[in-house]
Amino acid sequence: MAPTEYRPLLMRANRLLGSALIEHNLVKFEDLEAANERLLEVAASGQVRQSSVLSILVYEKKVLKEEDVLHHVVDDHGVGVVDLRGYDVPEEVKKEIDLDACWATWSVPFDREEDFHFVATAYYLSPAVRSHWEKKLGGQIIWQATTMDIIADFLDRVTSERTDGKKGGTRSPFGSGSRPPASGGTASPAAPSGDSHIPFPVSTTVKPAITH
Repeated sequence: MAPTEYRPLLMRANRLLGSALIEHNLVKFEDLEAANERLLEVAASGQVRQSSVLSILVYEKKVLKEEDVLHHVVDDHGVGVVDLRGYDVPEEVKKEIDLDACWATWSVPFDREEDFHFVATAYYLSPAVRSHWEKKLGGQIIWQATTMDIIADFLDRVTSERTDGKKGGTRSPFGSGSRPPASGGTASPAAPSGDSHIPFPVSTTVKPAITH
């Protein structure tokens, strides 16, 4: 799915996320080792969407709850939370989205205001992810945490809109005919998980505040 150029980024993003999960006592070392072995298998098969150590730990191994990761990011790092399913992402921002980089890092630039870029991510704890987007976007980034389901749902929507656009379609984004916002199955990054729920007040149509 993603070009070979993104494989090093994908692997580094996952490796450093795993290290952070251990450092913050969110997973056990032996569970991470098993997940890393599985990650290598999946990545070798070219399944970029499933090549996520977080997804493997949450959906396959079931030794971690994504909600716990979100709580940690919010409580210990002061990061806000956003639900992209209800966010009105500007068209000019969506047009510039690099889908392959987004899948590799589980992150999405979803808004921009002057030199400030707003990025939603399920991989905030990975320094490789933050570094990649800081270099790519320039300026200052306002990070917002979200779930893998919500990232996947958004990327599926953008992919669908671009496909429709190439076919000459005139459907409006998020309008009639698009896939429902909250869905399991194909929206899930690794396995059906039902509706994605974020256990915090989230930003949707309102832009997150710029704090500094």
